[in-house]
Amino acid sequence: MKKYIILSLLVLIGVSQIEAQHAKPNLAFEKNIHNFGEVKEDGGTKTFEFKFKNTGGQPLVVHNVKASCGCTTPQWTRTPIPPGGSGYVRAIFDPRNRPGTFNKTITVSSNAQNATIILRINGKVLPREMTTADIYPRNMEKIRLETSHLAFTSMTPNQVKEESIKIISTSDKAIKLGFLNVPSHIKIKCIPEIVQPGKAAVITASYDAKAKNDWGFVTDNIFIIFDDVRKYSNRITVSASIQEDFASWDAEKIKNAPVVNISEKNWNFGEIKQGDVVKHQFEVQNTGKSELIIRKVKASCGCTAIKPAKTILAPGESTLIAAEFNSRGKSGRQTKTVRIVSNDPKNTTITLMITGNVKIN
Repeated sequence: MKKYIILSLLVLIGVSQIEAQHAKPNLAFEKNIHNFGEVKEDGGTKTFEFKFKNTGGQPLVVHNVKASCGCTTPQWTRTPIPPGGSGYVRAIFDPRNRPGTFNKTITVSSNAQNATIILRINGKVLPREMTTADIYPRNMEKIRLETSHLAFTSMTPNQVKEESIKIISTSDKAIKLGFLNVPSHIKIKCIPEIVQPGKAAVITASYDAKAKNDWGFVTDNIFIIFDDVRKYSNRITVSASIQEDFASWDAEKIKNAPVVNISEKNWNFGEIKQGDVVKHQFEVQNTGKSELIIRKVKASCGCTAIKPAKTILAPGESTLIAAEFNSRGKSGRQTKTVRIVSNDPKNTTITLMITGNVKIN
C-alpha cells in the first residue's frame, strides 16, 4: 500500500509539472528561415513576415527583436498574445550598397518557455549598374576622379614607386591637364595630356623615397590645373610611409635589434591659461642589443616644439625628448601628438600624446 501511495504521488507530481509547462506561453513559428532569392541592389527594401502562434497556456509577450546588422529592420507584435493567438516578426531588408550574398539573423526574445529563438533571412543582392559618379566619386571642376589621394603606402628609403588615379572628363571641350607645386621627389603626368570630352584618362605619378629624404608618414599637396590656367583650388594629396627595409634583416640581426622603451607615452598638462607655455620631458631608452637611431620626431602642430637631446643611443642608453606646448591662440580641450620614428623593427613609429585644457582669461 505504501509503494502504491508513493507511486501515485510521483504520477501526480509529473502530471502537475507537465500541466505547468503547458500553462506557460510557447512561441511557435511557421518557419524560421526565409530565402529572398535574388534581389536587385536598387530595387528597394524587401519584406517578409515570420508568423507565429502562442501554443502555450498563458499570454505571450515578445520583449525584443534584434537584427544582426543595420541593413535589417525588425518589426513585431508588441501587444500580449493570448493562448492560441497569432503574431508576427517582420524583417525588412535594405539591399542598397550591399551587393553579393547575405545571411542575416534576427534574435527574438520573449517570456515563452523557449525564451530565445533565432530567425534567419538570406539571399543574393544583384549589383546595380554603376554610374559615372559611382566609378569616379570625386568631382573636380572639369573632371571626375576615382580618388583625390595618391597613396604610396609603405616604402623603403631607396625605393621608387608608381601609382595612378583614373579620371574622366566632364567638360564639353578638350582640356589640357597640368600640375602645380610638384616637389622634386615626385614626377606626375596625365596620359593623355589632352583629354577629350567624356573620355577617360590616367594620372600617373612616381615617388622617389631617396630624393624625399624623410621618414615615417609624409604628405605632399599637388594642384591640378586646366589649360595652363594657374589655380590652387583643385588639390590631390600624395602620401607615403617611409620605413627601414626590415625585410632584408636576417634572424640574427632581428634578435639583436634595438628596442625603443618609453615608460610615459601620455602627458596631461592639466588646466592652463591661454598664452601659457608648458614644458615636459619624455624619457626614451634603448633596451635592445644594438644601436638605436631616432630618425625623426614630429609634432602634430607648430604650437608644440619637440627636440631630442640625442638621436643615436647605445644599448642601455637613455635620452630626453623635450616637449613645449604654447597655448597662445588656443582654447578648450587640447590633444596633440608627437610621432617618433626609429630603427626599432617592432615599433618603427611610436605616438606620444599631449593633452590638457586651455582656459580663456
